Amino acid sequence: MISKKRMFEIFERFSKSKVLVVGDLMVDHFICGHVSRISPEAPVPVVEVTSESYHLGGSSNVINNIFSMGGKVHVAGVVGEDLAGKWLMDEISKVVCDTNGIVTDTERPTTKKTRVVAHSQQVVRYDKENRDEINNEVENYIVDYIRTKLREIGAIVISDYNKGVVTKSLIYKIKQLLFETNSKVIVCVDPKKKEFEIYQNFDVVTPNHNELEQAVGREIRKEEDMILAGNLLMNRYGFKALLITRGEKGMTLFEQDKKPVTIPTVAQEVYDVTGAGDTAIGVFSLAMASGATFPEAAVLANHAAGIVVGKIGTATATKDEMERFFYKLKRG
Repeated sequence: MISKKRMFEIFERFSKSKVLVVGDLMVDHFICGHVSRISPEAPVPVVEVTSESYHLGGSSNVINNIFSMGGKVHVAGVVGEDLAGKWLMDEISKVVCDTNGIVTDTERPTTKKTRVVAHSQQVVRYDKENRDEINNEVENYIVDYIRTKLREIGAIVISDYNKGVVTKSLIYKIKQLLFETNSKVIVCVDPKKKEFEIYQNFDVVTPNHNELEQAVGREIRKEEDMILAGNLLMNRYGFKALLITRGEKGMTLFEQDKKPVTIPTVAQEVYDVTGAGDTAIGVFSLAMASGATFPEAAVLANHAAGIVVGKIGTATATKDEMERFFYKLKRG
């Protein structure tokens, strides 16, 4: 579906391409250790902590993946006025063109997911967050920021984690902005809302299996069910493409007036699927901004996701890793 020569042509354009990511900025916090006893206070394991780390999570991980692949990134989102927000702003500033699209909201905490891991198994996760929707003033600030970047960027990623930033109202305002400006910027959506009509006429939507089931309101057990569901969404909502991420089954790409194409997974070892979807949409959008076709972008996204699931925790893929991975697969 993509040759070495074509892959390198697209890679060469990465450094000249810009993507704007709108969504829920988060901190991924990992506490790692080992368990050798059960607590006498309650029937729970006692984790003896050996390490602790912080990573860019949620939409921040999408940003980090685009940066790791050599692309340029703008960001629009919200953080709280707290230590996690300060850490997030400091880290994001290292990988984006500017942080002017980030609003500091004194009324909400920065979203932080804390995972306690022992012997490579997650023991518990606890989240600090406020999932209330952002107000009209913050929405307008984000839209105004997007307006200032439209002439620079090749793609927009709407990265929804259902934490209150990607409201239906914000989506409609982004649609209106693109209509008013007659913008040809490619819009890729990582959806969390089951009402897919709000994404109508966006270029690409990338649901996983569960999100696809919610969108069509039925259980999907067989390949035929998935094909029917994908075609239904394409016909009903006018997407240019639908990319269904399917875990160990890879990805299936739907395009207008074409047969669906399934891209098998290339992951050789799976240690942790945390953030694989962020990697996929980040690389997909960067490839589209760099002139790739939908199938080419899907193949590159699939390769990148295959790399990050072989790493522990929230991770990214780089161009060098992609090249080595590509050569290894071709030799095999």
